[in-house]
Amino acid sequence: MDKADFLAWSRKYDKAFGWQVQRERELGSRFRKNKVLTMADLASIVDWKFNLESSKKARAQELVTRNNEEKIAALTSQALCLPQIDDVYRMNCLTMLEGISPVLASVILAFFAPHQYGIFDVHVWKPLLGNPPSNLYQTQNYVRLLAAMRKTAAKHNLDVRVVDKALYKKSLDEEK
Repeated sequence: MDKADFLAWSRKYDKAFGWQVQRERELGSRFRKNKVLTMADLASIVDWKFNLESSKKARAQELVTRNNEEKIAALTSQALCLPQIDDVYRMNCLTMLEGISPVLASVILAFFAPHQYGIFDVHVWKPLLGNPPSNLYQTQNYVRLLAAMRKTAAKHNLDVRVVDKALYKKSLDEEK
């Protein structure tokens, strides 16, 4: 794919997932402004990610509510405030929260800094890195995927999230 293809597929994603795109913009703006998340923010992330998967959403929401506001503030501010922080450290801070898996941590980071981060998903892994390992959803695999997304984004002078959305939408459409 070239830059025009990535932009076209990213626009198709935006059109197909309109309410999610709007919610992503709202949450991302709030995360960048506050540089800390609340319990309500975590619940919004879970709702966004598992919108169509009610059992996963219920389980994740139940786990997230086990955190207290102080722990959420401490860990999320640590992950989002420190400049030039390493990706593994950011992921580890976020995944120390109950119910925040590497996938949900990637959503937080992608909303917070879409130029640097994309969402951890098999539909993005396959076109960039081929068949996924059996234990795909681990922090070290996200870091590997992130490097591939960043390399592709840099090659085409695009945000990582644009590359992520384009590959995700193209993969979904090709599965049909």
